[in-house]
Amino acid sequence: MTFFFSKRFSSLFLCQLLLLSLPSTQAAPASNLFREYIGAEFNNVKFSDVPINPIVDFHFILSFAIDYTTSSSPSPTNGEFNVFWDADNLSPSQVSSIKTAHGNVKVALSLGGDSVGNGYAYFNPSSVDSWVSNAISSLTKIIQQYNLDGIDIDYEHFSADPSTFAECIGKLISGLKGNGVISFASIAPFDDDQVQSHYLALWRKYGHLIDYVNFQFYAYDKGTTVSQFLNYFDTQSSNYNGGKVLAGFISDGSGGLSPGGGFFTACSRLKSQGKLNGIFIWSADDSKSNGFRYERQSQALLASPH
Repeated sequence: MTFFFSKRFSSLFLCQLLLLSLPSTQAAPASNLFREYIGAEFNNVKFSDVPINPIVDFHFILSFAIDYTTSSSPSPTNGEFNVFWDADNLSPSQVSSIKTAHGNVKVALSLGGDSVGNGYAYFNPSSVDSWVSNAISSLTKIIQQYNLDGIDIDYEHFSADPSTFAECIGKLISGLKGNGVISFASIAPFDDDQVQSHYLALWRKYGHLIDYVNFQFYAYDKGTTVSQFLNYFDTQSSNYNGGKVLAGFISDGSGGLSPGGGFFTACSRLKSQGKLNGIFIWSADDSKSNGFRYERQSQALLASPH
């Protein structure tokens, strides 16, 4: 009797193991992550202006912290970051208030951006070790002062090769996560040869540390169609293989697939296929003029069960 029970139990256990090892035929569940850049254009937009659906995971991304001086002629500081967003309207106390009022809200800061002062903001380290040391120190102070949760990497111009960029940013993320300063990190590349060479070098070596890819699909031509967008999405999901590539648009409609041109149709298709990892918008500053209608629509789509 004992022998029979053991054999039967073993057979059941083996069957369970075989079932567990079979690939799932179901699509992965879609994410309900919504992210929005805020503060770069000094339009007096506040966190509290933006509608927040309680069903979604909501990330505000402060834009930008830049390793440049804050003088009238900004110059690189080798990893010593300063606040360049609208800190009067997006202050530490306002971060605390919005997070207290909405338990589903987290707040991050984005590094770099396109420009500073009247010129481009370049990634321009003196050396890997010195830049990383300065960056961890200066960003830790800002992140703790503002009670932030994560960082986003949005350098778009480079005075360093892809390998140096990969080492600096990879070690920065590793250091901040290892010290418990941040809980997530994202990158914001777009389809440009120089930009992609730097971010793909980072992805190849440190992709396991990067939680989200805010791929700037709005950098593609204005008038992008739904089918083109879906092809771009598949291409970049392949480039950043294994990453959570988010669908994104620019709220002023100046590039890519616009909200009025089929963006939500594309997102619905991605969602039905289990590919929609979330939606992000550039930016709340621009959306203020249209009453944040697309923020509401994005979050409603993410919150819907189908």
